[in-house]
Amino acid sequence: MDKDVREALESDIHMTHERFCIAMEGRLPGLEDDTVERYFGLLSTLVAKLEDPERELGQILQDMMGEAATLIMLEMQKRSR
Repeated sequence: MDKDVREALESDIHMTHERFCIAMEGRLPGLEDDTVERYFGLLSTLVAKLEDPERELGQILQDMMGEAATLIMLEMQKRSR
């Protein structure tokens, strides 16, 4: 990959991380307690896996898909009640 393209993508990633944090900070006050607990569990698990330098990103994503799917299903069930 071209160095300039790589730098532009990394800059876009940083900007998107910032946008994500701002968006979630705006949503947190309106979330139900059980949703906040599940979101924190998922997010803290993801960060712990990312902090492990031995783990490949692909493996982390694969692991997290199962955990995220569970969270999604719980949220969908809650809304169908």
